Amino acid sequence: MPAAARSRPWSAIALAAFVAVTIGLLFVFAPNRRAAAAPGGGLPLSAPLPDRVTADTVLTVGDPITEWVVKHNGWDRGLAYTIKWVRITGGPEVTEAFHAKALDVGLGANVPPIHATWVGLPVRIIAFRYREQPLDHPSWTFGIAPGAQVRSIADFRGKRIAFSPSQVQSQIVLQTLAAAGLTPRDVKLVELPSSIGGDVYTSALASNEVDIAPLGGGIVAERYLRKFGDRGARLLPHPPFRDDAVLAYVPEEVLEDPAKAAALKQFAQLWGRAQRWVRDHPDELARGYYVGDQGLPLADAQLIVNAAGEPDIPADWDDAVRYQQEAIDLIAPQTGRPRFAADNLFDHRFETLAAAGFAGSVAPPTGKLPR
Repeated sequence: MPAAARSRPWSAIALAAFVAVTIGLLFVFAPNRRAAAAPGGGLPLSAPLPDRVTADTVLTVGDPITEWVVKHNGWDRGLAYTIKWVRITGGPEVTEAFHAKALDVGLGANVPPIHATWVGLPVRIIAFRYREQPLDHPSWTFGIAPGAQVRSIADFRGKRIAFSPSQVQSQIVLQTLAAAGLTPRDVKLVELPSSIGGDVYTSALASNEVDIAPLGGGIVAERYLRKFGDRGARLLPHPPFRDDAVLAYVPEEVLEDPAKAAALKQFAQLWGRAQRWVRDHPDELARGYYVGDQGLPLADAQLIVNAAGEPDIPADWDDAVRYQQEAIDLIAPQTGRPRFAADNLFDHRFETLAAAGFAGSVAPPTGKLPR
């Protein structure tokens, strides 16, 4: 990967430095994961998922929307295990939390588990979500800085582009460059992790630290135009390719704990059920979570919900594996990382569980399950 631009003002680079140093220290001081395994190696990853959940089983989960849906509906009262909800989201933060053993289940786009594997953190995907009609409802778009002479992707040549190799934004950038017949050598990649809300990237655009940055569609892109449109800020769609994967993933060592593996079996179904509820109750989600919990104006809440589109929870992961393999094969040579088989990211014991929860073919819990 070309060296990222270094001469950027400190204001938007501070977060990048902080995250990089923090994760680096965790890599240095984190205990050897395999050495820390219990004698006997725990539950083999090839063994059937157990059903027995011990009374003291706790899953630490970072998924704020699912948290709100589960609590709103009282579904957590019928679980045979305890969920400890934490506000940890985004690829770099999830990877950091996994290394610190502060998180069992992370939520992210498709690149974070790939990057986790590259930095020596074995993880497995236990639930996978697309959105219906992804080409008509893209999850990402490009923000163009005020004054940047960019009218099409052909104008990316020589421009400064925000780039986060541990997040899906890297795939969006690299796929777009390939579609334009460009390589990373033809642009200046400015390595900068993005926040979930997009403020790091929009601030970098507004201050002309970068010319182009991938922004989340919907509210992030809309706010960028609201704030800086009168100065010449623009949006530019990326070429037509799918960009919509969202997944739940866990460290392998969590799956080696039989009680947690059994709890995860139930959680995957619960996660799928929550996706169905979100689809069927958009207004309730907008008013309850985004307005009531997050404090957003109703118009912004409705924009977020509408931009999310209809969820698609596949019961067969063949296409998801292909999607992940394409991402690995695209990103690996451009970032100096080795290719590997995408199927190794998936725990196929969970393949049908989220889809069953989404379809309603799994009975909701009505009380503590037998232990």
